[in-house]
Amino acid sequence: MGDTKGFLRHGREVPTRRAVPVRLRDWKEVYEEFDESALQTQASRCMDCGIPFCNNGCPLGNIIPDWNDLAYRDQWRDAIERLHATNNFPEFTGRLCPAPCEAACVLGINQDPVAIKQVEVTIIDKAWDEGWVVPVHPSRPTGKRVAVVGSGPAGLAVAQQLTRAGHAVVVLERADRIGGLLRYGIPEFKMEKRFLDRRLAQMRAEGTEFRPNVNVGVDVTVEELEQRYDAVVLATGATAWRDLPIPGREFTGVYQAMEFLPWANKAQEGDMAVDEVPISAAGKKVVIIGGGDTGADCLGTSHRQGAESVHQFEIMPRPSDSRPDANPWPTYPMTYKVTSAHEEGGERVYAVNTVEFLGDEQGNLRALKYAEVEQQVTDGRMQFVPVEGSETELECDLVFLAMGFVGPEQSGLLDALGVDLDDRGNVARDSSWATSRDNVFVCGDAGRGQSLIVWAIAEGRACAAAVDQHLMGETELPSPVRPTDRPLV
Repeated sequence: MGDTKGFLRHGREVPTRRAVPVRLRDWKEVYEEFDESALQTQASRCMDCGIPFCNNGCPLGNIIPDWNDLAYRDQWRDAIERLHATNNFPEFTGRLCPAPCEAACVLGINQDPVAIKQVEVTIIDKAWDEGWVVPVHPSRPTGKRVAVVGSGPAGLAVAQQLTRAGHAVVVLERADRIGGLLRYGIPEFKMEKRFLDRRLAQMRAEGTEFRPNVNVGVDVTVEELEQRYDAVVLATGATAWRDLPIPGREFTGVYQAMEFLPWANKAQEGDMAVDEVPISAAGKKVVIIGGGDTGADCLGTSHRQGAESVHQFEIMPRPSDSRPDANPWPTYPMTYKVTSAHEEGGERVYAVNTVEFLGDEQGNLRALKYAEVEQQVTDGRMQFVPVEGSETELECDLVFLAMGFVGPEQSGLLDALGVDLDDRGNVARDSSWATSRDNVFVCGDAGRGQSLIVWAIAEGRACAAAVDQHLMGETELPSPVRPTDRPLV
């Protein structure tokens, strides 16, 4: 390591967020520029541990101490080579990943961990600025054709790896633009889509073909798919959302988060004016049901659209400010977090459950009823029991359901393929990422269930190696994870 006392001399520092009144006037990313010398100081805090738990905390196996040291030593080109060796898209993970690597940082045992995520995104942004990120072409074509269904992070990772291995890869996407949740689920203020577009341009230059507006199973039959391609990879994600089937669910004004969020991104793409989106929080009293990242995305979007008020409901109790005893290092800390969206306003309400939606005579939402809940263990199972006499009515015009996803959509493509599902409703796969149907593989949330972007990319890379092995009898592609791997939780 470059500075043997860096972790003793310097505390953790990350970029400051732009002032709330300023950033709510636009849709740009929320962080200020971070001085390069300050970033190198942060990189110097890495202790180059004998056992770097950060490597294990990262599903991609990023060689974090190496590129921390290279950034500190001003060897940026070597740093991006080391970073790209394990991660196809560090500009995505550096902005969107919750950084399990930092949770596993040895320095984090008794201090603030190294700002790994900020070092990562600085390395890749500098590499793009310097022109070091160029198309990587295969040494020879293999003559094999592969279809990748879905263009989220898993689909993009498997496509880039297989293209670089020499296969002719076509990515099929049912939406009108490539990117999956990166395009239409992640708000612009969390990741500006220009970062996605420049990576897609690199992939096109490498030879990957993208076909949006193709709903496989409808526009292209399964039989046609198998006739045209030597292998098919399912990377469709876990897009079947969890619903809330309570009285009043049918009222106009109750929407799923993914019925709401894409419109704001379409407006930023120039498809319509911001004030013309079909579902807008402008001037509305909003309630978001769900306290996770998707709920925070709805919160930040509602702020920028000009909501009158926003409440965010969470059925779980408020997390503690420090690690609970049952959640020790190096597991990911289930602690109270304030995202940029929470910093911008709104009221977070914990330990409550919505019991009914109330509407007017025209069928429009006007309010909801909720009750406080407490956790009880009955027959070994955790249950949420309403607190007697706690039922309350809250006036609202819009409700967004952000309660997560239960797995891949089973109608359409999966039904047509007839692939086996596991006991959680995900596409079953063996140790080689293969489904029950010949020459069909699966990776990402479609086989894993709802998870993190870093797991999607890791599974895409590993699945690409398995497909290459299947097609060619051997592979030199890396395989960072196995289908049975699970995070440190």
